[in-house]
Amino acid sequence: MSAHELRAQLKTLREQLAQTPPSSSEDHAELQRLIQQIEAELDTTTQTTTLSHSVNLAVERFEIDHPSLAVTLRNIGLALANMGI
Repeated sequence: MSAHELRAQLKTLREQLAQTPPSSSEDHAELQRLIQQIEAELDTTTQTTTLSHSVNLAVERFEIDHPSLAVTLRNIGLALANMGI
């Protein structure tokens, strides 16, 4: 998956958050921070593996209560892995 496709997945995640926000404001804020971290990584040349770990943790956290968010996050995690991030 290219950076362009990853940005499209991030857009989808933002739309899902707007339509069906997580039940707590803390969860919503965490996802917003994660989106910002991913975008920052895409804009830099130095990329870290902690970002993929953060995405995987978010997938686990939202898998039960927000399965559509978890699917999008999983796609983002796969894209990061394929990009070596």
